[in-house]
Amino acid sequence: MKNEIKLSEQSKTFIENLRVYLFSSGKNSDEIEEIIQELENHLHEAEKRGKPIEKIIGKSPKEYMETISNEMAIDYRNWFKYIFLIIIGSFSITIIRDVLEGELSYSILEIIGNLVITAIFFFSVLKGFKYISTMKQSNWKQIGILLPIVMLPGALFFGLIFLNRTVDTPIINFGNTASVIIGIITVLFIIGMSLWAKTWILIVVVAFISLPGYLLSQTSLPYETQLILESVIMFGGIGIYLLIVTLLEKKKA
Repeated sequence: MKNEIKLSEQSKTFIENLRVYLFSSGKNSDEIEEIIQELENHLHEAEKRGKPIEKIIGKSPKEYMETISNEMAIDYRNWFKYIFLIIIGSFSITIIRDVLEGELSYSILEIIGNLVITAIFFFSVLKGFKYISTMKQSNWKQIGILLPIVMLPGALFFGLIFLNRTVDTPIINFGNTASVIIGIITVLFIIGMSLWAKTWILIVVVAFISLPGYLLSQTSLPYETQLILESVIMFGGIGIYLLIVTLLEKKKA
């Protein structure tokens, strides 16, 4: 049985890094687990004979990962599904924030901008995880690599807001009833996605992106001050949450 195989910490770390690398390369999840199980058996047998992990994977873990990845086909079907969910998730964040402010209304520039920002974020995350899976780094260095990637969409969204104010494009307006219905569907989608993924991250991200601006808009603070505080709370809150999750996962391990 897979869960009965006991490996050294070095082998366990390599196995997890390989899983992340292959997933970030767009490989099929079932095929990844088959490869992982087979490699675990090889490593287990090697360790029983007192052989180092290098006897199996060679001196360069990165080259071994690349070799395995090149032998596997990209799972386009699953990745189209993930991309679709991420795009919908991205629009969900925008919709929740805008429903709190009033009726939904979007320009063509906003819609296209959201799609572009989502694509940039998606491929940045893949590149980030793929990079850290091939290098030996401390937890803090990994956080230092991933945190800017997580913060990047927020900065781009703010840039899109200011660009949208200076460039005129056709606007699609939704009425009050349609806005409420879309808002309810979006909330249900976010909850469903969180339950499916078994993580609070989407709910936390939506909360930190949507609520600070809305709550600050109810105060008498100057608009510029509201924007600054909103950015600090949003980026700081998401960053702290990710840090806590990472430390808790390391503690469990």
